[in-house]
Amino acid sequence: MNFWRYYLFAFTVFGVVIFVIVYNSQLSLPKRYEKLNISGERYFRTQACDSALVEKSTFLWGKPLASPLGSVPCKEYLTHSHYITSSLSEEEAAFPLAYVMVIHKDFDTFERLFRAVYMPQNVYCVHVDEKARAEFKESVGQLLSCFQNAFIASKIEPVVYAGISRLQADLNCMRDLAASEVPWKYVINTCGQDFPLKTNKEIVQYLKGFKGKNITPGVLPPDHAIKRTKYVYRERIGKGGSFVQKTNILKTSPPHQMTIYFGTAYVALTREFVNFVFHDQRAIDLLQWSKDTYSPDEHFWVTLNRIPDVPGSMPNASWMGNLRAVKWIDMEDKHGGCHGHYVHGICIYGNGDLKWLINSPSLFANKFELNTYPLTVECLELRLRERTLNQSEIAIHPSWYF
Repeated sequence: MNFWRYYLFAFTVFGVVIFVIVYNSQLSLPKRYEKLNISGERYFRTQACDSALVEKSTFLWGKPLASPLGSVPCKEYLTHSHYITSSLSEEEAAFPLAYVMVIHKDFDTFERLFRAVYMPQNVYCVHVDEKARAEFKESVGQLLSCFQNAFIASKIEPVVYAGISRLQADLNCMRDLAASEVPWKYVINTCGQDFPLKTNKEIVQYLKGFKGKNITPGVLPPDHAIKRTKYVYRERIGKGGSFVQKTNILKTSPPHQMTIYFGTAYVALTREFVNFVFHDQRAIDLLQWSKDTYSPDEHFWVTLNRIPDVPGSMPNASWMGNLRAVKWIDMEDKHGGCHGHYVHGICIYGNGDLKWLINSPSLFANKFELNTYPLTVECLELRLRERTLNQSEIAIHPSWYF
């Protein structure tokens, strides 16, 4: 059993049905992988992805098959779903990672993200929005029950976009991870519509290159961001939805005469820095001050990481760090446009974005919707697994192949 369903494009000429396969070598199987796992099914998948890369509509891709989760025992689910169940190298085993995954919808997409980043030496904390549908929460709980190194956050929040609850969700998971017996080196925070562009080994090697420094890309606030910490904002949750509301009340000055920076909400932090966040008075006071600001996760991490004596700090880092590939609607002159569609000014990637994603130096990309653009996710997933297994330093279990 697997998650793939696809169709070969067919058309009729003079009453004869012709099936077309277009081959392009851009996504052809690496020789080692091909030698180990030759199959007609895999060949077909690869041709479909090659076709998408050159933007040919030769293949029509159907909806992904339903996950076997819940219909079979956990051991069988892990085998059928091709989870990797052993550390693939000594380097990776000696450098475990921690993941925070903040999610609220679209279980199918999350399940693919989780499988893509899963390694048995790592540890995973999943924060499920308190407002999420009951069946979504049940599915997440069922999935995580199959793994000893994955769990739901001990405290969950009703998350409001751009509110303090979004930052608090990350912090809740980080507090749980700080207490974990897994000797993780860095924590990476993600959301349910992320997807990795690099293998676990590549992520480890990238993080090791920072030699114990935190990665919090950011700068002094541009003009449009100044009001985020100048005025008081309030979270509102009602029948019509949730949102952050601006008031005309001016904020007090930041605590400890801190200079507020502006940056990305997605970061990679050392364990020492995470411990600092929960125990240093400056961090505690900044969190309290940030509770009525707009999108505090976009200033909290980067501001603390610019303080010189903080563990792993980078006072002059600017936008250093290739953590996320994002296509913003107001930056089309730089990324060439979105081939899916925009939501809140961010591209939901379509098939035409595959080449851009594959060429990206970033560790992750955002955003994806499996059920809207299944081929986009499945081609990235296939290519990532090929590279992961080719990098393995141990014998590969047959079930790890898609």
